[in-house]
Amino acid sequence: MRFTILATFAALVTYCWFLLKVGQARKKFGIEAPKTSGNADFERVFRVQQNTVEQLVLFLPSLWIFGFYVSDMLAGLLGLGWTAARALYAAEYYADAKKRGPGAALTFLIGIVLLVGGALGAVIGGA
Repeated sequence: MRFTILATFAALVTYCWFLLKVGQARKKFGIEAPKTSGNADFERVFRVQQNTVEQLVLFLPSLWIFGFYVSDMLAGLLGLGWTAARALYAAEYYADAKKRGPGAALTFLIGIVLLVGGALGAVIGGA
């Protein structure tokens, strides 16, 4: 499961990066915890981090199910694609929230491929 592990690591490191960006944005824009609004630039940084944690709920279990039942290597590649899509989503969202669509769509699509593929692999192939 080394490729699944590496993809998990990449996704979690990216998430940690987004967490650090929120802390930096709080200082830069003067948004003290527990506030999460008050400056549009801060809110975009915060939403990237929040949306990423929301997507991790679908992504991580799906990645591991797919890696176990279908292919560790393919799970790793899809997982790295998911992380790249998250980085694209972040860049799009930081620049203009209305232009976040491609990164968001790609992230969701990869998550669904992992979920459906993993479920089919479990049903058809078993362990």
